[in-house]
Amino acid sequence: MDLTAASWRERPVRVLTIAGSDSGGGAGIQADIKTIERLGGFSLTALTAITAQNTIGVSGVWPLSATAVRAQIQAVLSDLSPDSAKTGMLADRSVVLAVAKELHEVPELPLVVDPVMVAKGGARLLEPDAEAALRDLVLPLAWVVTPNLAEASVLTGRRVESQDDQVQAAKDLVAMGAKAALVKGGHGHGPTVDDVLWDGERLTWFSGPRIDSVHTHGTGCTLSAALATGLGQGLDLMAAADRAIRYVQAAIRHAPGFGAGQGPLGHQLGQEPLF
Repeated sequence: MDLTAASWRERPVRVLTIAGSDSGGGAGIQADIKTIERLGGFSLTALTAITAQNTIGVSGVWPLSATAVRAQIQAVLSDLSPDSAKTGMLADRSVVLAVAKELHEVPELPLVVDPVMVAKGGARLLEPDAEAALRDLVLPLAWVVTPNLAEASVLTGRRVESQDDQVQAAKDLVAMGAKAALVKGGHGHGPTVDDVLWDGERLTWFSGPRIDSVHTHGTGCTLSAALATGLGQGLDLMAAADRAIRYVQAAIRHAPGFGAGQGPLGHQLGQEPLF
């Protein structure tokens, strides 16, 4: 697949990311921007929170006001006409409600919901009282929701560990209102990473070798941003998911090795061609 097609260079699709800031540059809105731009899009942003974090962990989280979040989204939607959007860290209930209200006005906008709840180091990135609002108000707006195993467990209220669990969770999430669900297996065990996509009619597995690396900070943000970019570019869901997963794998392989803990991905892919 040629991701450098002339039409995309001449008019890059506009992708809105609604997410938090990662001072370490590996996840959050920073990872989203790198991904969107690398895959031929133009990044539009609405910042939801500021975090102080590095590869070792998160030392502080400061949510923005709901008014500030809504103003950013309104400014983008009123003038820049995004082709797709994604949500990441929404921090607290007031921000979740603000985002839900704005996105409810644009149901035609392809939306990827990455239900960011807990950082890899264990720090909570979504307050407990916001989980129900995310499930009830944002999830039904999703063209596709992309939880990891732990997030799928919280959203569905059932333990998600095995592949059978993943399938059931994906079907539950669609029954709860999402158009499709991609339940990721990266937090599982074994020699392969197995992700399952359910679109309400068809079940598809994506499997790849588990890469032995500690430099996996921001994989969820990266995948959802890549998926949103693909949908904005007009790829069907299957093709967009396949490309997003392959991009994450390539970015892990090209991780620069920064930091003493879970380092960032190599979003630029070095000199490797785009698939």
